[in-house]
Amino acid sequence: MTEVNVTLSDAAAKRIAAIVGAETGKRALRVAVEGGGCSGFSYKFDLVEGPEDDDVIVEKGNATVLIDQLSLVYMAGSEIDFVDNLLGQSFQIKNPNAVASCGCGTSFAI
Repeated sequence: MTEVNVTLSDAAAKRIAAIVGAETGKRALRVAVEGGGCSGFSYKFDLVEGPEDDDVIVEKGNATVLIDQLSLVYMAGSEIDFVDNLLGQSFQIKNPNAVASCGCGTSFAI
């Protein structure tokens, strides 16, 4: 089992719990890393019913985040945050492994 070293901020946990609670049949937020995006990799967010066999489960309060083993390699040491400012609301991943990112905050390079 891989050590879970991805964390949730209080703001992210509160927002995830609210979103999942409003969706019938959904119990968690899946965060994955995919190839593509303007910097090489991008984050994908989905509401799901539950974990897959290889998922790592990150929990805080009433929030559950699922991350597959391959994505976890790219997200090691990251914090998932939720930002609400003049530019809008969004989940942001503070990834210490990223050497570059794009302006939209959803794409990064390692």
